[in-house]
Amino acid sequence: MSDVAADDEIEDDEDEGEAGEGGSAGGLLANKRLIIIVAAVVLLLGGGGGGAYFMGLLDPLLGLGNAADVPDRVVFLDLPEMVVNLESTNGKPSYLRVQLSLELDEGADMAGLQKFMPRVIDQFQVYLRELRADDLQGSAGIYRLKEELLRRINVAVHPVVVRDVLFKEMLIQ
Repeated sequence: MSDVAADDEIEDDEDEGEAGEGGSAGGLLANKRLIIIVAAVVLLLGGGGGGAYFMGLLDPLLGLGNAADVPDRVVFLDLPEMVVNLESTNGKPSYLRVQLSLELDEGADMAGLQKFMPRVIDQFQVYLRELRADDLQGSAGIYRLKEELLRRINVAVHPVVVRDVLFKEMLIQ
């Protein structure tokens, strides 16, 4: 009888072991599925949130709207037309004709800027004469020119703040 009882206990242990292995394999599979689902949801929410942020859909919620950037009163000051000869590597002269307009926040800055106008024209003339026609190729070249002119004018007229440099006309011959 003891042999029969021992055999029954061995079979019970084997059955529990098989059920335990199957149970842990099923649990492991369920854990993997859960991890995959959670990762997919996190990626979906992160991608959707990032896309909404970069498209500007979250700006009103985050208080990042352009309404605060737009001043109540914008003033534009037209600069005189400038013609400069560009630096050339082949000895053939090339010229740049540019007409600019400056964007200011307030009309009060207009008088301050007029006071510094000779300095502004000098800064622009010196910088433009050092350019080559290759520097102005494409929209990237024009963007770099615009940013550099804006930087130079804000340094030259320091108490006054110029918001933007606008191209009214630009011709390279």
